[in-house]
Amino acid sequence: MFINKTPDGLNNICGKNISFYRNLMKISQRELAEKLQLVGLDIDKNAIQRIECGKRFVTDIEIIGFTKVFNVSFEDLLKE
Repeated sequence: MFINKTPDGLNNICGKNISFYRNLMKISQRELAEKLQLVGLDIDKNAIQRIECGKRFVTDIEIIGFTKVFNVSFEDLLKE
């Protein structure tokens, strides 16, 4: 049987990194949602909150948006 969760039970591995880079930029989840909308990603504050705490899966399209806003590589965003 396959398990689509991290060893600690999260639905993604990038949520903690997204939270880290958002805090590094000193912006709120709402401000991050606004920046993502400027790069063409329709995502709201609640979705960001769920991503950061590992309750929501993240699509490849969303990962691209996060890398653009944070100006980081995929590897930076996906490192454990």
